[in-house]
Amino acid sequence: MRVRGPDRRSVLVGAAAAAVGGLTACGRGGVPAPPELVIATGPPGAVFREIGGAFAEVLGERMPETDVRSVESGASLDNLRLLASGQAQLGLASLDLVTAEEMTEDEDLSAIGRVYDSFLHLLVMADSPVRELADLEGLRVSLGAPDSGTEFTTTRLAEAYGLTMDAALLNQADSADLLSRGELDAMLSLTGIPTPAIASLALRRTVRLIDLSEAADVLAAIDPEAYFPASIPATTYEGVPTTPTVSIPNLLLCRNDLDEDLAYLVTDTLFTRSARLTATRPEAAQINVRTGISTGDVPLHPGAERWFRDNKPI
Repeated sequence: MRVRGPDRRSVLVGAAAAAVGGLTACGRGGVPAPPELVIATGPPGAVFREIGGAFAEVLGERMPETDVRSVESGASLDNLRLLASGQAQLGLASLDLVTAEEMTEDEDLSAIGRVYDSFLHLLVMADSPVRELADLEGLRVSLGAPDSGTEFTTTRLAEAYGLTMDAALLNQADSADLLSRGELDAMLSLTGIPTPAIASLALRRTVRLIDLSEAADVLAAIDPEAYFPASIPATTYEGVPTTPTVSIPNLLLCRNDLDEDLAYLVTDTLFTRSARLTATRPEAAQINVRTGISTGDVPLHPGAERWFRDNKPI
């Protein structure tokens, strides 16, 4: 798998930070203990942001000699740039964006594992005339934060349908706020469930999710390894019934120059301490050994691959 950040100049920005994987200081068990380990997450109101922050705390407990921290970002595409530049050593990204043809020039990233799946939401207020995806033609719609997986997937979907919208690029928190105030007609969001911004809005106002089962088929025809038919359960958001949609796996990525023993420790922490993450974010309940190895066309880091060999499910 060959992955690149779209801005080639950014590769030079964090050249010094890229050396973190090669530092010789060691922590417990001889595992390298770099002074800093950065996890690129997502924007306010997003599951990437919350689950990435929770993971940084858990990983930091196992690496007391290292400053393990999460950083806010625009999400998937921005995370790839941070990884490519060496400004982050770990980062979350949606599988469809990682495997897109235009992202395949530099062999510098691999996977720790599959973490959880995101679900595409098309959210409107209860009195909206929108009943299907095609009704978005000409409307003011948020397509997600700049450089996010939402922006990538929703733009791909709009192109497949030939839709022309008055598009806004906004994070989930801002999208939900403007939708509730009538300044947006709809918001599209690719995120874990429940996503905080949408859940909060659904508690205050009556909202609807639009059936995206047809969109799931359209996207699966484009990339059957990344898009899967799914449903958002009725218990997810207050007053919102079960709604068909499309799901997309999310991966925890790392730089290929991350030390193998350190990658092993990161993988072990992700898959053996997931219960700690679930206490903060319910999406973490999806993290398990059986699905974690399913990273599509994205190869596992050698350290992660070794961990999965050592921990095969019975």
